[in-house]
Amino acid sequence: MDQSFTPLFTALKKHAAGNPVQFHIPGHKKGAGTDPEFREFIGDNAFSIDLINIAPLDDLHQPKGVIAQAQNLAAEAFGADYTYFSVQGTSGAIMTMILSVCSPGEKIIVPRNVHKSVMSAIIFSGAKPIFVSPVQDENLGIDHGITTSSLKRALQRHPDAKGVLVINPTYFGVCADLRSIVELAHSYGVPVLVDEAHGVLIHFHEELPMSAMQAGADMAATSVHKLGGSMTQSSVLNVNADTGLFNPQRVQTMMSMLTTTSTSYILLASLDTARRHLALNGHDMAAHAIELAKYAREAVNEIEGLYSFGNDILGTEATFDHDPTKLSIHVRHLGITGWEAENWLREKYNIEVEMSDMYNILCLITPGDTQQSVDKLLSALRVLSAIHYGKGDIYELKVQVPEIPQLALTPRDALYADTELVPFKESADRIIAEFIYVYPPGIPILLPGEVITQDNIDYILDHVEIGLPVKGPEDRTLTHVKVIVEADPIF
Repeated sequence: MDQSFTPLFTALKKHAAGNPVQFHIPGHKKGAGTDPEFREFIGDNAFSIDLINIAPLDDLHQPKGVIAQAQNLAAEAFGADYTYFSVQGTSGAIMTMILSVCSPGEKIIVPRNVHKSVMSAIIFSGAKPIFVSPVQDENLGIDHGITTSSLKRALQRHPDAKGVLVINPTYFGVCADLRSIVELAHSYGVPVLVDEAHGVLIHFHEELPMSAMQAGADMAATSVHKLGGSMTQSSVLNVNADTGLFNPQRVQTMMSMLTTTSTSYILLASLDTARRHLALNGHDMAAHAIELAKYAREAVNEIEGLYSFGNDILGTEATFDHDPTKLSIHVRHLGITGWEAENWLREKYNIEVEMSDMYNILCLITPGDTQQSVDKLLSALRVLSAIHYGKGDIYELKVQVPEIPQLALTPRDALYADTELVPFKESADRIIAEFIYVYPPGIPILLPGEVITQDNIDYILDHVEIGLPVKGPEDRTLTHVKVIVEADPIF
């Protein structure tokens, strides 16, 4: 296939050049009906291709023309049998994967540190999650993925699972041995679904970790917008149909069910062109990012009080490989938190990082970076070190998570059950009907349907008392929590 061709984007430009008289949505009519300041800022070219599924431009829900051609080109570029464009972000693609393999009451094996879209899909499908604890890094205060051995134990206990979900790579760029995980799951006849949100570049360079399609996984939700150059909210779902462990046509059906009928052709065009750029130049793009990341990592590790891990953490089941373009910087030895470092970089240097937690900040080095942008970050970090290193107490690194609670109801049943509010401190042994996440490390402590234990309560309150973020419950103060109504006994 000719990877230099952009069937959808080319068709959009041709249609716009014809300057048709439009009596269809969107109502701004090529920008004429929109706010003048916004139109001037965005530009007429963008409005000219902000179109809908009229005949010359195909339909994402039943693609037969230029969208089908664009998706076929993407499948070849990503090494997939099928690729589906998502304008619902990677969250929509993740939900599609799970809904494609799970029905109500069926089991799916997932890491405990999953993205909230996974839990949304579990609730929508009515599936029963079988949780596997990720490996915690006691030196960095972060979580890695699940291991082959932990997955083997889960499959031995639950051979009837309908799917296994794996994060590859993690937010911090760390990978387990994905190929061995896939081979193990397939030996049980279980499909492997991969959250590849942070791994679009790994398809295009041999120095990066193995991609889901290369490892033989069944499906992978990949955020092209995060690192691959498309616009925010545009992603792809890559599908490997060779295993025969799921119905590929059902994937298209589920994707369509989760997708707006008013699909954004600007987002779709950005996927079409990003695919071209990656297919033709992806190796060079990735090499550029890798080289800058190596330079940045070496420089960070020369700054007093800072540490950025790399290949030095490899060698365990959980740390089989690493994507160096994820520049994780451990700031604990400066005597400050990651949040403080993030806010300082924003206020003093106009630098925005990807995320922060108690002990770390995360900076993404992408093909869009330059030596200048990386040097600005390094200069700011040197000043940060000079201000704080050796000046105060160092935070004790302590990341402990209680045992995974007993699941008394499926998350779906719990979310839709009759509920009541009770004082959180008095909620032990009740079934929770909402989520509670504690940061760090961001792992859900309680999910709808789980039985609250006193250990859960104590752990969460400890975090609240020292001011760490606790997210999820409707009562943000966590004075009360929503639980399942218990029927009064009949005597």
